[in-house]
Amino acid sequence: MLDFLSLKPEAFGLDISDLCLRIAKLKKRGKFFRLVSWGEVKLKPGIIEQGEIKDEDALAGIIKQALTKVKGERIKTKYVVACLPEKKAFLQVIQMPKMEQDELKTAVPFEAENYIPLSVEKVYLDFQIIPSPDKLDLFDILIAALPKETVNPYVSCLKKTGLIPSALEVESQSITRAVIKKGLSPFPLLIIDFGRSTTSFIVFSEYSLRLTSSIPVSSQKLTETISKTLKVSLNKAENLKLKYGLKHKKALKAITPLLDDLIKQAKKCIDYYQTHNGATDKVLLCGKGANLKGLTDFVSSELKIPVELANPWVNILSSPLKEVPGLSFKESLGYTTALGLALRGVKR
Repeated sequence: MLDFLSLKPEAFGLDISDLCLRIAKLKKRGKFFRLVSWGEVKLKPGIIEQGEIKDEDALAGIIKQALTKVKGERIKTKYVVACLPEKKAFLQVIQMPKMEQDELKTAVPFEAENYIPLSVEKVYLDFQIIPSPDKLDLFDILIAALPKETVNPYVSCLKKTGLIPSALEVESQSITRAVIKKGLSPFPLLIIDFGRSTTSFIVFSEYSLRLTSSIPVSSQKLTETISKTLKVSLNKAENLKLKYGLKHKKALKAITPLLDDLIKQAKKCIDYYQTHNGATDKVLLCGKGANLKGLTDFVSSELKIPVELANPWVNILSSPLKEVPGLSFKESLGYTTALGLALRGVKR
């Protein structure tokens, strides 16, 4: 795992984004797990901007409040697995000659400097070896780095809340842990996380993510654009979006440029991966925005490959279950990152 800090006790998952907090905690049940605590709280604009915490005290206060309002069981543990912003992370798969683990710990930072746009001294760097049975003399290694100036406020904020971070990881790691069954995909696929404040693109193949990117197109941006173009309130725009989705002609016309940007970035990811490795065979949609009516068919039509909603319960609930009492499947798509973090916390 790409952990920037790792301890042992059982922990809950905390998804922190620009406009929302989501909490999830799991408990072991046989070979699978059960959701015992969950909750969601919106953040006012300005507390976090583009993944950078601007007001630690305000965020700490909201986290404390959110913990008192979770549904299900009260969260007693102080240990938390929290996510770090995808848009601030540098992830890259590199190849290195096979060597002992201790040698890798020294060699990887030197090699990483060729791929990271910041000096190693200014980032937290971690790596994991990707299983590659067909490569006898080389390691495929996924490196992840985040600027210290981005990570440190997250650690500080969690400590102000009285929490102990048992692991901090990039959003894409949490998402893939939730939606990739047993952590293995026999073919390359693209995961589109259509969130409230940003959209992330993750190409995953075999045992690891291969590349990531993000754009500011988001579910909230669609609502704001409909509101401005149709000259209606944000609440009415949100209701129009939820009720009609892409079938509302005026709303669709308003948001078409944003959807075009989304498709353009998806094509860039697919084309880049295909050029270097091979074709991407499927797209999975997750995030709260994935519930937009007509979006699955629209993306499939534009990309010319199968598209389906991801299942964030695939590694949690026994098949064929896809939801739990109190949290519908539609709602759970917005909890994908939080559920991935919770899996990390309960598996320890």
